[in-house]
Amino acid sequence: MSSTQALRQFGDGPLSRITSRVYILLVVELLFLLTTLPGLLPLVLLGRDPSNLPLVAALLAPVGPALSAALYALRHQRCDLTDLRPAALFWRGYRANLRAVLRVWVPTLLWLTVLAVNLSYRDAVGLATWWTVPLLLIGAAVTLCAANALVITSLFDFRTRDVLRLAVHFLVRTPGVAVGNALLLAAAAGITAVFSEVVLAMLGSIAALALLRVGDPMVRMIREEFTP
Repeated sequence: MSSTQALRQFGDGPLSRITSRVYILLVVELLFLLTTLPGLLPLVLLGRDPSNLPLVAALLAPVGPALSAALYALRHQRCDLTDLRPAALFWRGYRANLRAVLRVWVPTLLWLTVLAVNLSYRDAVGLATWWTVPLLLIGAAVTLCAANALVITSLFDFRTRDVLRLAVHFLVRTPGVAVGNALLLAAAAGITAVFSEVVLAMLGSIAALALLRVGDPMVRMIREEFTP
C-alpha cells in the first residue's frame, strides 16, 4: 500500500472525520472573525441606544459577505484529511459572492433599521401602538427571506431578482426551513442579549453550519428543479 493510500485510508476513520471537521470549523471561524473585525470592534464599544441603530447597521455590513463565505466553504469542503483547504474555499467564496451578497444584505439592513427606528421612536413619529405587531411581523418576514437569500446567493449563481423570488417562494414552500431559521435567529438574539455580540461572532462558523443544515431541504430542491 502506498503512503498516499495509507493516508487516505487513515482519513476515512470516524476520529479523523471528527478531527477534520473541528479543524475546518476553527479555520472558517478565524477567517470569519478576521473579515468582520472592522465592524465588530466599534460595535462592541457602542451603547445600546436606539439612536445608534443606523451606525449599528453600517457596522454589520461586513457580516453578510463573511457569513456567505463561511457557508460556501463549509458546503464545499470535504472531511478528508488529504484534501483540507477551508481557507482557500473561504476566500474563493468571499470573492465570488461579495457583490451578490451585498445586493441582498445591505437592503435587508436598511429595511430592518427603518423598522427598528420606527418602533423605538413610535411616539415621536406618531405611530399608533397597534402598529407594533404588524411591523414586528414584517421585520420577521424580511429577516427570514434574507436568511434564505443568503444561503441561495452563497451556493448558486442566480440573478438578484431570481434569488429574492426563490427566497420568498421557499419561505412558503419549506415551512420547516423557516421555523428552523426563526429558532436560530431567536438563539442569536438571546446570546447577544445575555452575553454580547463578541460571543455571537465567536460562534460564527457554528451558526453557518446550522444555517446550512436547516436550509438543506431548500438547497436540494433548488438543485433539482432550478439548475441544469
